[in-house]
Amino acid sequence: MTELYVLGLQEIDESQVAVVGGKGAHLGGLSRIEDVRVPVGFCVTTDAFRRIMAQAPSIDELLDRLAQVDPDDREAIRTLSARIRRAVEEIPVPDDLATAITGALAGLDERAAYAVRSSATAEDLPTASFAGQQDTYLNVVGPKEILRHISRCWASLFTERAVTYRRRNGIDHRTVRMAVVVQRMVIPRASGILFTADPVTGNRKVATVDAGFGLGEALVSGLVNPDVFKVRDDEVVARTIAAKQRAVEALPGGGTRDVAIEQERQERPALTDAQAVELVRLGRRIEAHFGRPQDIEWCLADDGFQVVQSRPITTLFPVPERDDGENHVYVSVGHGQMMTDPMKPLGYSMWQSTAMVPMYEAGGRLFVDVTRRLAAPASRAGLLDVLGRGDPLIRDALETVLDRDAFVPSLPDADPGGPPAGGAAPAPLETDPAVVTELIERSRTSVAALERDIRTKTGPELFDFLLEAFEEHKRVLSDPLSMRAIMAGMEATWWLNDNLLEWLGEKNAADTLTLSAPGNVTSEMGLELLDVADVIRPHAEVVAFLQGAGDEGFLDELAKLPGGTEARDAIESYLDRYGMRCVGEIDITRPRWRERPTTLVPVILDNVRNFGPGAAVRRFEQGRHRAEQKEQDVLSRLRALPDGERKADETKRMIDRVRTFIGYREYPKYGIISRYFVYKQALLREAERLVRAGVLSRAEDAFYLTFHELRDAVGSNQVDERLIREREDAFRSYHALTPPRVLTSDGEAVTGSYRRDDVPAGALVGLPVSAGTVEGRARVVLDMAEADLEAGDILVTPFTDPSWSPLFVGIAGLVTEVGGLMTHGAVIAREYGLPAVVGVEQATRRIRDGQRIRVHGTEGYVEILPCPPDPLTR
Repeated sequence: MTELYVLGLQEIDESQVAVVGGKGAHLGGLSRIEDVRVPVGFCVTTDAFRRIMAQAPSIDELLDRLAQVDPDDREAIRTLSARIRRAVEEIPVPDDLATAITGALAGLDERAAYAVRSSATAEDLPTASFAGQQDTYLNVVGPKEILRHISRCWASLFTERAVTYRRRNGIDHRTVRMAVVVQRMVIPRASGILFTADPVTGNRKVATVDAGFGLGEALVSGLVNPDVFKVRDDEVVARTIAAKQRAVEALPGGGTRDVAIEQERQERPALTDAQAVELVRLGRRIEAHFGRPQDIEWCLADDGFQVVQSRPITTLFPVPERDDGENHVYVSVGHGQMMTDPMKPLGYSMWQSTAMVPMYEAGGRLFVDVTRRLAAPASRAGLLDVLGRGDPLIRDALETVLDRDAFVPSLPDADPGGPPAGGAAPAPLETDPAVVTELIERSRTSVAALERDIRTKTGPELFDFLLEAFEEHKRVLSDPLSMRAIMAGMEATWWLNDNLLEWLGEKNAADTLTLSAPGNVTSEMGLELLDVADVIRPHAEVVAFLQGAGDEGFLDELAKLPGGTEARDAIESYLDRYGMRCVGEIDITRPRWRERPTTLVPVILDNVRNFGPGAAVRRFEQGRHRAEQKEQDVLSRLRALPDGERKADETKRMIDRVRTFIGYREYPKYGIISRYFVYKQALLREAERLVRAGVLSRAEDAFYLTFHELRDAVGSNQVDERLIREREDAFRSYHALTPPRVLTSDGEAVTGSYRRDDVPAGALVGLPVSAGTVEGRARVVLDMAEADLEAGDILVTPFTDPSWSPLFVGIAGLVTEVGGLMTHGAVIAREYGLPAVVGVEQATRRIRDGQRIRVHGTEGYVEILPCPPDPLTR
């Protein structure tokens, strides 16, 4: 095939990223949009780059070394990338390639000034913009200088920042090629950036225009602050005019310089309101062409606006797809489930299929549409109360939306008259442990029936069976008795906290009163891993073996060691009860402990090291004793008050009630995850059959199909491989996005505030969920498998679902970015008596691993303590 070294922009469209890079493809696409003016120019293609790279075999060796460098070894990356750049720049441009480039220049005007701009094949993509990672050179004059700057653009593929960015985005250096865009310079009066969606809030209906005098380099480099115009519905709704003291201008002989702006011009707007509106209209046409919000670089010359670049805004959180044209308000499911990581398509579609309310996917996360419940006064009040008790930030964000005129429609309350459907309201639930026993037995019976009946189902019959199983799943979840038991525990907790605060001035008294409450399957999961450690601790060879265990088949090897059979049996017994659990367990595609038992090994070894024999029983009894003491103390103090006997009697009933029902709060989730593991095993068997049939490359590819797509694949023995790869790339990109608690159909991510003024300056504010104050070393843990905790450490992490509970037995306190009063981490922290503050925004970034912090679990804030002085420097 003949190599093609130069293409005019008019010959290019967006499909040619492999030939002209991301920027070149976008510019080609821009040049095809009616009424969008793009400076004339051409692209030096990736064929030319390949030709250059082939002339320097030494670069291959340097790339090999670069691929082996630790991503955090910045010095090694800096040194190797500099050597690669020098090698590329020193390669002479072959005569035929130089002739093709200079010929293209002659076809325009070789005496004119040009911008020479890098355009990598991994640049300006929907999932990674690579903005500013490679180089651009402005006002380059003359063929010789243009050829030299093209070489510099080729070399800029290996700047330190570009290399680091590719490593973080999982992009292989060898798969990326560099094209170069050469465009006629525009000498502008003003220039800047247009975001067709608000880059801060995400609102798709608000465009933001940044504008300054002269070349855009002044804004990009941070030399000046821009004027900022906010435009909505063809109207400037906000503007900020900056004092623009400097500008970058082109020099007549080539190059640029920054210059001072005359005093009288500094605070003049770079654009009029009418020009800002005109520019946004132009941006909307570009956005419509590319099908997603754009980050657009523009210039304003004497003859109007010209566009010099457009790329997707990759930082916006996606909006659930709806086609009704109505306003919608969505609340995050992940924040309630303590799992805000993205889910794969099979994972989120299974959760949608088994959920009690409709859920909508965006960015690999699920959301519930609460618009109608917000629209009617009674349902609005109930929703805000329930959500606010769990997570005040969600309530505040919803109230922020409600304060806006007419975004949420007003609807009348539903007819309040008459009893609920089905007859009279149910009688109050008796405080009887037998209720919980019956509910647990119902759940176990249902799971056992699922395990029995699914064994004989394969192919399309399996999927028909699963659809029926999902209905049984929802029936179990919606069991009225189960719902009443959960609410009984929660309402008793609220009653105790509210009334004991009023009567005794004591905050969060229920935290201590619920220590070691019976029947909490999640806290039992943590304590039983201490029992596993007790079996292993006496056997030194087993401990040594586990310290090096990296193979998932390690359990089979254990039996060969002294004490290994007992150790294996203890771990197997634990997995029989809890092996369906894992981090992020609401995503069925996540590896379960039964599938990856090595996940538990570091926690077991921490328990062996940090605890003595019998720790589980001892901790449980200590908690129960503290709860009993607290009960006696509270009742005694109440009886000393006016009307004290009545208050004490009511409080005693509520204490009995909360201890009867609060442990059951964790069981429905355990039942869900038990069922999920059964579903997963059956679906994986079908995926493995598709692999044997050559339909899938690997069984895990099924995770990138929704449940119904997998059903179709099983029925047809066909699958779209391209769709799977696209979904895989999209899933990888979703990890860079932070899901909002509240999201509107305009795309606005609404963040709530605690609105508190009762915390010390500099403290990190959160929600108090487990009383007490503790000071210790912060351990910032992003992956449970990498946790290295000592007794007395304070765990700081984005979120904790039930699978993190085994870590709780060895820590002194808890801080999370996500959570609410009744989420799993909060419930278990109270169960174990750990001071805890949740909902601390960006805690894992604002607290450094190893810092000393003080957690105020009663008041709801975290203090970062000063480092103690080094005794050697005193």
